[in-house]
Amino acid sequence: MRRSLTALSALLLLAAPAFAEDVSNLNPGITTSEILATAPVHWVSVDQIAASLEGQAPMAVGFDVDDTVLFSSPCFYYGKMKYSPTSEDYLKMDAFWTDIHTNNCDQYSIPKDVARKLIDLHTARGDDIYFITGRTRGSGGETLTAAIKKAFNIEKMNDVVFTASSENKVEFLKDHKLKIYYGDADSDMKAAIAADIRPIRVMRAQNSTYKPEPKNGKFGEEVIVDSTN
Repeated sequence: MRRSLTALSALLLLAAPAFAEDVSNLNPGITTSEILATAPVHWVSVDQIAASLEGQAPMAVGFDVDDTVLFSSPCFYYGKMKYSPTSEDYLKMDAFWTDIHTNNCDQYSIPKDVARKLIDLHTARGDDIYFITGRTRGSGGETLTAAIKKAFNIEKMNDVVFTASSENKVEFLKDHKLKIYYGDADSDMKAAIAADIRPIRVMRAQNSTYKPEPKNGKFGEEVIVDSTN
């Protein structure tokens, strides 16, 4: 009997996991304090935004374009590689803006799921929707309006507004009496606050070429959960 128990013990030891092995790199773990140390952010869902608008009359709302309604990094990566691979100078070149707009580079931009939900929400409410971008229009016209209209299946939409500066964006928000402005950048949130309207943050995808990443919620604005895609 003793011999059988000894053999069984040996088999159990062989089958047991090697707890002595250092697996800290595979399972670093997290303390409760680390979990609770996250920044206080006013998270909201699209459904909660919809609920907050119930009973309100149709209104004018605005959307930033890049990284808010479209993941357009492919266009900007293309432009950087073509016009100024080692700098951001391409953003100041009319040739770049004319290139991506007249050649419809935005056909390769990916519509964001959260934007589709928000656009559907405001369309159903009968709201007047504006797409407002800090892009430069370029001397060759633009195809961004058509790209957005097609991507989100919008039957009738206002032409995209090209502001090319934060100051012009604030003026547009005020002049057209917008009530909500959605955007991914800190400048979008600051523009909405300056225009005294409701700022709502759409999170920028981590693989966006637009760096550095913004601090979501830094102005106390609402931030939409799961809105990177």
